[in-house]
Amino acid sequence: MAGLNTCLVIHGQDTTADYLLNCKIGTSHVECSKNLSAVRLETTKMLLEPLKFLKQADAQLNMTQGTLGGIVGEELGILPGMDSIFLVLALERLVGFLGTAASKSQQDKFDLIIYDGISSEETLRIIGGSSKARLYLKYLRTLAEKTDLGRLAAPSLLRLVDEAMKLSSSRSYFNGTMSSEIWDTLDQLLERGSSAFSNPQRFGCFLVMDPSNPTSVNSALRYWGCTIQAGAQVSGAFGIITHQQNLESLERAKKDFSPLPSASISSLSMSNPIDWSSVLLDTINEDARHLLTSLSSQFSNMRSSVKFDIKGKSVTLFMPGFDKSEIKLYQYRGRSELLVEAGDQRRVIPLPPGIQGKVGGAKFMDRSLVITLL
Repeated sequence: MAGLNTCLVIHGQDTTADYLLNCKIGTSHVECSKNLSAVRLETTKMLLEPLKFLKQADAQLNMTQGTLGGIVGEELGILPGMDSIFLVLALERLVGFLGTAASKSQQDKFDLIIYDGISSEETLRIIGGSSKARLYLKYLRTLAEKTDLGRLAAPSLLRLVDEAMKLSSSRSYFNGTMSSEIWDTLDQLLERGSSAFSNPQRFGCFLVMDPSNPTSVNSALRYWGCTIQAGAQVSGAFGIITHQQNLESLERAKKDFSPLPSASISSLSMSNPIDWSSVLLDTINEDARHLLTSLSSQFSNMRSSVKFDIKGKSVTLFMPGFDKSEIKLYQYRGRSELLVEAGDQRRVIPLPPGIQGKVGGAKFMDRSLVITLL
């Protein structure tokens, strides 16, 4: 990926990246080397800008009679769950996966955004957030349209949000109207976000493991299945090699992860400053360089996580890292869809008209769950 203007986005206080890049990374973009910039996201600072726009909108609409304007953002702490919410807003400004707030200048500035998150579990929640939020939006819409409380509160709240969005992006998405089109617009925004994460040409994630450690390999397999459950595709797997003997372990691990592209990367010594020229020229990393530079040609070869057999009236779900006892199937919407629960994730699989029906049986084979419908 040489030549691509890249931005490393770090969400957390771990200073490992500062040491590896020999660069002080702060909340403003800093250029670490040619074509490589970095920025550290801090939720305490990300909280301030949306609050500022809400205050300005409230000042124009006078909905809270100045109460909102009296909030001092700099004294507010961060509650559990707020990190992910404000992270999504920050990434939207950089990437524009919802198609709203990202400025054209920011999207044009970088060819590639690399995100280093707080934890794997938190990242999985963010990946699946857009698709999961659509169901919550559906219930909120019902509450707003069919209850006295909703009909009273929803118009004012939506108007406040719309005014704040106009101030932050100079664009209104609701055009001052109150109708079913507003809810349709919100649903379309979430659908675009979900589609962006499921599109391997726009979003990719990689598994990193120690191939000589069975626990590390099994955890990577588990996260592969969890990523599929969250609604994305894993683009490849990297095995960290500390010495030549680990290459044999990597070859065994490659069989477990087939058909996923896999490659080795050399372990970095943290006792001395990193010589990146030597790292890039190390032959152990040659396969990793090839994997990263040939991603665009591998998209068409990615294994689909869902396959429908109209003739056999069955559905095959590719679910690596799980066994049959860990997968639960439900049907709450008649026979038109399947709800799959595994890895602390729930995924809805809409069924084509030709195979809609009640679950008749399921068997687990070759890391896949084959479901027969009646």
